Amino acid sequence: MQVLTDIAGLKDLTGPLHLAIGVFDGVHLGHRAVIEAARESAACDGGSAVVVTFDPHPVEVLAPENSPRLLTNTPHKLAVLEREAGIGLVLLVRFDREFASHLGGAFVERLLQAAPPEGIARICVGEEWRFGKGRSGDVALLERIGKERGFAVSGLGLVEIDSQRVSSTRVREAVAAGDLETAARLLGRRYSVFGAVVRGRQLGRTIGFPTANLAVSREQLPPAGVYAVTAAGAGDSWNGVANLGIRPTVEGETGELRLEVHLFGLDHEIYGEELEVTFVRKIRDERKFEGLPALQAQIAEDVAVARAPLSGAVSP
Repeated sequence: MQVLTDIAGLKDLTGPLHLAIGVFDGVHLGHRAVIEAARESAACDGGSAVVVTFDPHPVEVLAPENSPRLLTNTPHKLAVLEREAGIGLVLLVRFDREFASHLGGAFVERLLQAAPPEGIARICVGEEWRFGKGRSGDVALLERIGKERGFAVSGLGLVEIDSQRVSSTRVREAVAAGDLETAARLLGRRYSVFGAVVRGRQLGRTIGFPTANLAVSREQLPPAGVYAVTAAGAGDSWNGVANLGIRPTVEGETGELRLEVHLFGLDHEIYGEELEVTFVRKIRDERKFEGLPALQAQIAEDVAVARAPLSGAVSP
């Protein structure tokens, strides 16, 4: 995937450009409809399909006190765009106070000025998307500018599942409630989180179940518990079992929330590597055991239970 971090970089792409613009947190089925419209337009008319998105999430800049947990941090979003949406070109626009101070029309003008000689053929957005200072940009504005400057506009309607709109908020609420099935239907894939493997206390290896501790940055987590999971990263993939919780048996009731993953068949260190951990099914709630032998026996049982829903998921 080619990731541009400067709007000026558009000039070096093969035109005309077919842009899908949005925050796209989670890259759910509603987002996928916008992105697919740009891909189909490029396939029919030639040129390049480009996803234009923002880092960080605009709410983190404009109203940090109301900033929600993310469904996909930026590296995670890029990975999902490439794998699930088949996108090879992304313009990652830095969102800051200065950028937010400009009206929506100014942003469109910057895109037009930076485009290659063939220009912009189409801009695809969700029909309710707003952008620019004071939410001054919308589909109507894009259509007015498009008529003047010669590009088409696709304002994609809402995607509905179970007679309700697909939205990042709805996905976030489902994950927070532990409803992984609903989250998967809204996303079009199982829910996952993304982070770097960091060093822990290395207690797991002393009881025969070494774990990778994942530092998850700002992403929404499901409720605490033990889960059957898959993981991918470091050029490999695994099935596994994860504990999400405070580890009361070894930390008491004051431990910090951690995501630890025991990966079946992993036989080497992966500290510093980035992993995407996908939640397949919850096995049980987290609970405190009388001591390490009881915890060890329970983990062995958890591993056995986890293998059933993971059968055929990835190669161990």
